[in-house]
Amino acid sequence: MTRQDVPTLAATAELAYEGVKKGAYVVSPAKNGAPEALLLATGSEVGLAVKAQEALAAEGIHVSVISMPSWDRFEAQPKSYRDEVLPPAVTKRLAIEMGASLGWERYVGAEGDILAIDRFGASAPGEKIMAEYGFTVDNVVRRTKALLGK
Repeated sequence: MTRQDVPTLAATAELAYEGVKKGAYVVSPAKNGAPEALLLATGSEVGLAVKAQEALAAEGIHVSVISMPSWDRFEAQPKSYRDEVLPPAVTKRLAIEMGASLGWERYVGAEGDILAIDRFGASAPGEKIMAEYGFTVDNVVRRTKALLGK
């Protein structure tokens, strides 16, 4: 649950239902079928990741968006499923977490990055705080391109 307005993602009800049971799922695959990078997110951050995916695609950079609502459930899945969601060959990964970064390193790996908040919060209108902490489409695009050396 979240207090901010979040977009409803098209055609994801059945996918989300099955994916949440497994702890993580590909909510929006790369449009060309072969992602250059992965954007990992949970909850309200998934909408931001999808918007960044669209902006990156407009620049010819193809990424997949992964929703990871439950690490415990995801870790309980067979390795084949975990590798399907987080392909080992795709090492450029950005986790987007409006909370602490703790734990994300196991999913982004040595070549990944984490956009998170590792300090005490602040008070202001939501859009202002999100921008201050870097939770904008432009920043996600910039950080993804940096991972890819672009």
